[in-house]
Amino acid sequence: MENKKQLIANSILFAGISPDQLAELADISHVKTYGRGESVFFEGDAADGFYKVIEGKVKIFKLSMEGREQILHIFGKGEPFGEVAVFQGRPFPANATVLGKGKLLFFPGPEFIRLVHANPSIALNMLAMFSMRLRRFATQIEHLSLKEVPGRLASHLLYLSEEQRNRDQVTLDIPKGQLASLLGTSPETLSRIFTKMNEEGIIRLQGKVISLLDRERLEAF
Repeated sequence: MENKKQLIANSILFAGISPDQLAELADISHVKTYGRGESVFFEGDAADGFYKVIEGKVKIFKLSMEGREQILHIFGKGEPFGEVAVFQGRPFPANATVLGKGKLLFFPGPEFIRLVHANPSIALNMLAMFSMRLRRFATQIEHLSLKEVPGRLASHLLYLSEEQRNRDQVTLDIPKGQLASLLGTSPETLSRIFTKMNEEGIIRLQGKVISLLDRERLEAF
C-alpha cells in the first residue's frame, strides 16, 4: 500500500491531495505487469479505467486500413494515459502497447470519477495536464502536415533536448523504427536522413546518443 501511495503521489495529477484521498486512490488502484510488446487495450475497447506508467514505455497508435502504424504518442515513467476516454464515457480511440516490458498502475473509471467529484483539485490538475498535451499534439500535427521529414526529425531532436534538459546531446528513448512511425515516415527514409545530417556535421550519431553539433541548422529546418 505504501509503495502505491508513493507512486501515486509522484504525479502531477494528484498534487496537493490529502493523505486520506491518497489512501483512497491507493486502495482502488492496482498494479498490472506486461510482457514485451503486450497490448494494454485496443481501439474500440470499453474505457473501463486509465493507467499510469510505473516502468517501461507505452505507445499509443492507430492502424490504417492497409495496416500501416501511426504512433500518436509515447508515454514514459510517471505519465498517465487513457483518462480522456474514461471521462467521455466512450471507447478507447486508439491502441496501446507496451514497448519492451512494462508495469502500469490501473485506476478503475467509476471509482476514480467518484473521487474526482469529492476532490475538485484533481479535476483542476487534469485540466492543466490536458492543456499541456493539447499544445504538444497541436505541434505534432503541425510538423506532420507542414514539414518535410528532415524538419520533423530536427524538431523532435530539439524537443528531446528540451525534455532532457541538455542543449548539446540527446538520447533516443525509443527504437528508430518506432521513431520513424512517430514522425510519419519509413525506417529507411529516417536512416538516410540521420546519415545525411551526420555527414553534414549537423549531428553526430553514437548509437542511441546524438550530439547536436549545429542547433541553428536544426532550428532552420
